[in-house]
Amino acid sequence: MQMKVYEDYKYCIQDTNCIYVGAKYTFAEIMEAEDILFKFRKVAAESLMNGSDKDDSLETFLYYLEPHDFRVQVLKQMRSKVRVNTIKEKKNLFGKVSKEYVTEFITIPKLVSMSVQEKEAVGMVIQELRVNKLALVTV
Repeated sequence: MQMKVYEDYKYCIQDTNCIYVGAKYTFAEIMEAEDILFKFRKVAAESLMNGSDKDDSLETFLYYLEPHDFRVQVLKQMRSKVRVNTIKEKKNLFGKVSKEYVTEFITIPKLVSMSVQEKEAVGMVIQELRVNKLALVTV
């Protein structure tokens, strides 16, 4: 019997300004992936992975990150943002309330300022980490 590997949100996309890394990558997979920039892999190995297990995904690392952690400073130095899905309530013209998922980029300080209970209350799902390439060079 073959096990299927969950491959959604395991990607690395680059443009001229940023690198986008899918949140389902584990730190071990980031170290092995050759399509991810070497500098990002080096920063992940030396700074972000401290205190984490190799099998932790980027999603769980970001979800449970504490505001006083040194790794928050590293992510802020790289001008990182996180793409998240949250459930928002909207009213239509007739006053009927409906819930829908909204995708947005939030900053690292805003992400870590929320407690785990607040993240669960809004149904937060972390999709990707966006890192500025120029800021990545300065780390």
